[in-house]
Amino acid sequence: MSKTLMVTGASKGIGLETVRRFLQNDAEVTTIVLVARESEDYTQALAELEEINERGVTLAPYFADLADRGGVIRLCAEIVKAHGNVDILVNNAGYTKPVPLQQVDFADFERTIAVNLYAPFTFVQELLHHGNKFELIVNIASTAGINGRSGWLTYSASKAAVINMSEVMREELAIYGTRVVCISPGRTATALRRVLAPDEDPSTIMQPQDVAEVIEMLASPVGRFVDSANLVVRQ
Repeated sequence: MSKTLMVTGASKGIGLETVRRFLQNDAEVTTIVLVARESEDYTQALAELEEINERGVTLAPYFADLADRGGVIRLCAEIVKAHGNVDILVNNAGYTKPVPLQQVDFADFERTIAVNLYAPFTFVQELLHHGNKFELIVNIASTAGINGRSGWLTYSASKAAVINMSEVMREELAIYGTRVVCISPGRTATALRRVLAPDEDPSTIMQPQDVAEVIEMLASPVGRFVDSANLVVRQ
């Protein structure tokens, strides 16, 4: 059985490691749709993935700013037309600009909510509107969405909403046989983490590949037995 995997924020961090693991380990995944903003990191990542693409998996890169909801809607139509059904969706892309409450610029707050919450909602809703039948949806939240952190108001608020949204998706989509799991990673050495905690030594915390392994497990046969609306992943 051939499956299509779609990963947002696929140019680095957890998204890139997730693509790498499925590319190398999951024989059923024959198409991987990668969504990220255009960047040197993305170009380099695609070249590296092609080098290890021994199975000849179709790697389909798309450039998108996920804060642009209209663009996300158009992108969904393109993906359906080009690749058909998306079996596994990993909503991983994230954004934040951490500042104290008094310094929050509302435009940044809106962008944080747009990328972290509206985009994953829109991907799911629009693909459903196109008749898509998901096997698995993985929404990446954060432990910061469970307990708010000083200076992280916009990020914590957006991730708390992702956790709650995932619970509703999980209940509503179960009748179609779709599993919805929200993952809340703890401290993980990603580019976003460097924005949130610039003085932290990344070698002392969890690595992106650790979270990617959990996502890979969820898509495996044993993943059916993980019954959790919000799966906390941390060292």
